[in-house]
Amino acid sequence: MNRFLLLLPLLLSTYAAAATAEAEQKLQRAITEVLAVADRAANRAVLAQKVRPVLQRNVSFETMTKRAVGPGWRSFSPKEQQQATDLFTTLIIRTYSNKFTPGERPVITYRGAVDLGSGRVDVPSNMVYKGSRYSVTYRLEQVSGWQITDVVIEGVSMIANYRSQLDAQFKRGGAPAVINSLNQSVSRP
Repeated sequence: MNRFLLLLPLLLSTYAAAATAEAEQKLQRAITEVLAVADRAANRAVLAQKVRPVLQRNVSFETMTKRAVGPGWRSFSPKEQQQATDLFTTLIIRTYSNKFTPGERPVITYRGAVDLGSGRVDVPSNMVYKGSRYSVTYRLEQVSGWQITDVVIEGVSMIANYRSQLDAQFKRGGAPAVINSLNQSVSRP
């Protein structure tokens, strides 16, 4: 029994290190796949369309939408939750795609994943794109396997940024106001 207790911290740290490495590898494969799609895209509209299935496999858009909406999410009907998730997914993919020029690749250096416990990992990186340097941290969680649940660029969480907007919309008019706001954002060119 005493030997087991002595080995428990070692076993737990070994498990955490393996989980952290698995999350980082999953992220790197996902980014490599996204960049390969971007290399073949003729323009940003095509990029958004072609990268969508790749991102949907690697990003938990439902988790992101839920957190971006905030506490009001619980009052959304299942239909409203699905509608908000679909719209938010489209908005994020389009916004993401508009940041890149097809054929121009960023150079990404990963700085080693950090285990946050409870099935959560941060993967910090440095990105150089079009001559500018960015600090980007990808937040992954065990949702259905490792999936991205937030991206922090230069210290600003994408989810926190959207939350300030969507929570305010929710407080003004509930789920319909959030869905209307997302619809408006998605319908803009």
